[in-house]
Amino acid sequence: MKYSEHSIGLAAALGAFMAWGLAPVYFKFLGHVGADEIIAHRVLWSVAFLGVVLVLRHGRSLPARLAIAPRTLAVLLLSGSLIVINWLVFIYAVNSDRVLSTSLGYFINPLVTVLFGMLFFRERLAPLQLIGVGIAALGTLYMTVRVGQFPWIALGLALTFALYSVLRKVLDVGPMVGLFWETLLMAPLALLWLVWLSGQGDLAFDPADPGFGLLLAGTGLVTVVPLLLFAAGVRRLPLSTIGIMQYLAPTITFILAVFVYMEPFSIDHAVTFACIWIGLFLFSWAGWVRVRRARIPV
Repeated sequence: MKYSEHSIGLAAALGAFMAWGLAPVYFKFLGHVGADEIIAHRVLWSVAFLGVVLVLRHGRSLPARLAIAPRTLAVLLLSGSLIVINWLVFIYAVNSDRVLSTSLGYFINPLVTVLFGMLFFRERLAPLQLIGVGIAALGTLYMTVRVGQFPWIALGLALTFALYSVLRKVLDVGPMVGLFWETLLMAPLALLWLVWLSGQGDLAFDPADPGFGLLLAGTGLVTVVPLLLFAAGVRRLPLSTIGIMQYLAPTITFILAVFVYMEPFSIDHAVTFACIWIGLFLFSWAGWVRVRRARIPV
């Protein structure tokens, strides 16, 4: 049976967003390991797996693909730092039983990205989209006031990934090559950190436990495989479809947090999430209407 390009793209994108949404399940198996050690392994193993993928895809033309200007390299160093901080906050939250905060962060992220688009690229928003962003902001403020704690995990995830998106937007570098350089530039620091942990006697990694070693190596696959699926999906699907599907990952994470890990979900959480969801709906609806109008000939 021959599948259409659209069906292949849909399956690939669905696989990517489901993998991202279910990522907390994987990192829960490493809950006894410090987030810093997990990140160091994730960086190093991501370099290894991405290197293999790039060699298989480009072969002898790989050196030319990897050649970039020094200025681009400097920006990738900054974007790599941001993505590593994002990973660190995410894993810390998962392994400290705050999965719900990661869900909130990735629901907020599209709206923060839009605001950065206005600030840095002078992108215009429809009035309904501005209202949506405002309602989401009120929900975040409500959480801060009512719970009495600044939602630093959620906003930290949203801000770091939104800033990362801004930097990657100004670079003419493909997602695979870009992430390879980002993790490669972070690799010396990751390796030095593992050496330091070992010297302090704080290294959780035990070569005598191959199962545990495989789990740490798998952090590279958790990074690379969804990215490959996403790249396959985004090439075959309209961006409007990808835009709607991006909410699948934080929705799965939300379900995991509330119904699987039984994290507290109070009326204050409900109000905050309701504001975020209303804001996202208004924003997405206005964007869909704008696209529809652009397609209708005058």
